[in-house]
Amino acid sequence: MQADLLQEARRQAEICNACRYCEGYCSVFPALHANRAFTDGDITQLANLCHNCRGCYDACQYTAPHEFDLNLPAALAEVRRDSWESYAWPQPLARRFHTHGAAIVTALVVGFALLFAAIKMIGSAGGEGFYAALSHNAMVAIFAPAFLLPLASLGIGLRRYWRDVGGIAIRMTHVTKAFGRAAKMKDLAAGHGDGCNFEDEDRFSQGRRHVHQAVMYGFLLCFASTSTATVMHYVFDIPAPYPLLSLPKLLGVIGGIVLTLGCIGMIMLKRKSDPTLGDAKAWGGDMAFVALLGFVGFSGLVLYALGASTAMPALLAIHLGAVLTFFLLTPFTKMAHGFYRLAALIRDAQRVS
Repeated sequence: MQADLLQEARRQAEICNACRYCEGYCSVFPALHANRAFTDGDITQLANLCHNCRGCYDACQYTAPHEFDLNLPAALAEVRRDSWESYAWPQPLARRFHTHGAAIVTALVVGFALLFAAIKMIGSAGGEGFYAALSHNAMVAIFAPAFLLPLASLGIGLRRYWRDVGGIAIRMTHVTKAFGRAAKMKDLAAGHGDGCNFEDEDRFSQGRRHVHQAVMYGFLLCFASTSTATVMHYVFDIPAPYPLLSLPKLLGVIGGIVLTLGCIGMIMLKRKSDPTLGDAKAWGGDMAFVALLGFVGFSGLVLYALGASTAMPALLAIHLGAVLTFFLLTPFTKMAHGFYRLAALIRDAQRVS
């Protein structure tokens, strides 16, 4: 990790530790105040606990033009992004994504869509619905490795993170507490429960918490839809296509709508926010990822609506291209932050216990 980013975050953390005005603002400050000195691992843990709600910055008396020039949200955001890039495997792709995210996403979606458009070359098993364009076996052969390999990459990165932050043996109580905080997005409500200053420094808002919840639960519903369809196909021998009132379709349609709206809301909030209070270098990559995730949800809804039309093969190629891009880029985009955030919450639960 970059020593200058760690050192600047350490300088600011030490000043905050002496002041302690923001002690109840979020989970960062109780963890910060539990230390007298900060190792690189301590700073990395604090950075991944931070949700960049920015309440501490607006309350701080030591921001510019004060000589201390504190901007803890930005300092931790830079360390957070650098930690994901450093722990990622393979590492060069992670650093490249945050500087060229839009170009990488566009190139991969278009490239994979063209690949899927060559459906006749892959061959079809003559199935129904989407399988008439691309066989089930071909989809499994393509997407199973594209799903499992990024998970293996994330596992390598998380193992490195856990070692550096001093993680110990995980108990079920640590996991349940961390999942409970993540499910409620408790830290995005801040310690006082009124929300973030992310959109406007003069007021608190729950808007960012709500769009994060929409993205998270929309994605989980879409994942549940795919998982349910897999069980129905292999366990109960009920292959697709499924009717609207079936569990896979209900979960997928609702999840797609919630995910798309959540991503639109997140882009709108991010455009209104002050970039100097976050990691300016990661702005383009973050926006590219959110746009890709929203497009995955939207293209899936369009494909469902027009699945019986002649446009289905082209729409299927575009949607599958977006999904494949999303899977392969997961360890190198902000999608990884969900895994690291959960690991940070588990580590913090260990600290408290």
